Amino acid sequence: MPHTHDDAVDPALGGPEGPPARATGAARTVDEGRATPPPGSDQSPYAMSDDDVRRADERAATAAAAGWPSTTAVLPYPAEPVAPPSPPDKDELLERLLGRASLALDATRRNRLIGWAWTLAITVFAGILRFWNLGSPHSLVFDETYYVKDGWALVTRGYEADWGEDPNPGFESGDDSMVGTRPEYFVHPQVGKWLIGLGMKVGGGMESSFSWRLAVALFGTLSVLLMVRIARRLFASNAWGAVAGGLLAVDGLAIVMSRTSLLDPFLMFFALAAFGALLLDREQARRRLAERTADVLAAGGDLGWGPSLGMRWWRVAAAVLLGLAIGTKWSGLYFLAVFGLLTVMWDATARRTVGVRRWAVGALVKDALVAGVVMVGTAFVVYVATWWSWFTHPQSWGRNWAAEHPGEGLTWLPGPLRSLADFHVQMWNFHKGLDTPHTYEAHPLGWIVQWRPTSFYWGDVANLTGAEAQDACGTDHCAQAILAVGNPILWWAGAAAILVAIFWLIRYRDWVAGAVLSGLLAGWVPWFFFASRTIFDFYAIAFTPWVVLTLVYVLTLIVGPPTLPDRARRGAIIGVGVFLGIVVAVGVYFYPIWAGWVVPYDFWHQHIWMRQWV
Repeated sequence: MPHTHDDAVDPALGGPEGPPARATGAARTVDEGRATPPPGSDQSPYAMSDDDVRRADERAATAAAAGWPSTTAVLPYPAEPVAPPSPPDKDELLERLLGRASLALDATRRNRLIGWAWTLAITVFAGILRFWNLGSPHSLVFDETYYVKDGWALVTRGYEADWGEDPNPGFESGDDSMVGTRPEYFVHPQVGKWLIGLGMKVGGGMESSFSWRLAVALFGTLSVLLMVRIARRLFASNAWGAVAGGLLAVDGLAIVMSRTSLLDPFLMFFALAAFGALLLDREQARRRLAERTADVLAAGGDLGWGPSLGMRWWRVAAAVLLGLAIGTKWSGLYFLAVFGLLTVMWDATARRTVGVRRWAVGALVKDALVAGVVMVGTAFVVYVATWWSWFTHPQSWGRNWAAEHPGEGLTWLPGPLRSLADFHVQMWNFHKGLDTPHTYEAHPLGWIVQWRPTSFYWGDVANLTGAEAQDACGTDHCAQAILAVGNPILWWAGAAAILVAIFWLIRYRDWVAGAVLSGLLAGWVPWFFFASRTIFDFYAIAFTPWVVLTLVYVLTLIVGPPTLPDRARRGAIIGVGVFLGIVVAVGVYFYPIWAGWVVPYDFWHQHIWMRQWV
């Protein structure tokens, strides 16, 4: 938090209590508002010039105007030349670059154990919410009909295969005889579908609806683990890390998307993991910068553009993860662009902090250019590699396009890559022209307040009557629904928190505010340029972690830093605790609607807080 200081009074004139105490050593006195030289000053090498006398007179007049006693004020007068300050050492630079709280976070074994205890406890809690009765309903939910079948085809055929007409009933009964050998056209890369298929192989095969969703439940649970560790480091606090992880654990959109086999949960996981890798890279790079800068300064050298920081393996890891994100859905490209700029900005501000005069040029030459090559190049190579099964199976859709169209397309590319490039053109044209009206399509502006959530499932139990209904839900009218709506309190508060964080970023240039908003910039803002095509509210899962982080950031502003007296923070802590309790209570209340429980119809209807939710 920014702090205010009372700098209105010139320190040379003293504070509100009166004029400063008399200085030791040679000094120039002000008596009755006039400056007079001390005895022997004509022979002193520090004799005051006429300009010094004039400034002394002005300060004495200011003191008199302030109502301070005009007997005697003393102007500092050095007895001997002041030696230049020694250059900062490594520890001082580290404190400038990372802050005391961050340096203390992992300084003790106790802190590390507490951090991991909170992490594991909240992860287990999140896992229970995501795995509990995961196989219900035993029906393909919403777009699971595409990705689950494609995933099974990949692990059995090696490519997306055709399933024939009306395959869902047979698939849900465990009959995979309908999967054919003809290739099936598809419009998303393969990483997410491979993960779904591998989960099915491990979890019991296609006849198990638990296995359909095993991979998304696992990655959704691991996302909560990542959230705790990332927020812990971002806010330099075990407690705030636990709060952030707990909020993601009880968010409805995160729960539903962790129990439904779509691609977006994997996109969210890889983007969040990349963000965490870049946070680790930021800390590691600043430690290197502090050490190498201190060495240069201690040797009396010139910093120039600042020292080079060597190989940045955490940055490479982030690029690999972003390549996997793009290999899940193309919208991962936005995270690559935003996070790439973010990490370079962190490098630039670090160079400026340690005193590099030409920090902008240094960041451009030594950081930005290297980061661009490493991150974009690595992500591109990883993305192309994710198509390995498409390259190795001639039956894959479009795999033989180059051989069938000699002289067309990007002729300078080898045949397989030329075929892949043409396939990407086909996929791009599909997405660009996707404007078929849908009941649950939603404008991106409404995503942040969950204006038009997507209904994933409405069960046939609504048709039960009489004794069957009584047996199913205890009343004459039942419901079984899955509504992909976020925790309303969390999202509505998160929407307000975004405005606060933007203000704090602009007004105080707080790097944490920029970090928490980066995922929103990458995951949400680009969709405003595609608002005319058919898009859905559940796409917001990609930036849900950053909604949580932004909300937690504002909560930290409300509570204030730990350096404040406990009495000053007590009311804020109680208020924030009550708010968090409400969020958890609302999560408990909505969980049956997120998990597809069979409930009385009236119970379901009580959860429809807005008309647009139906």
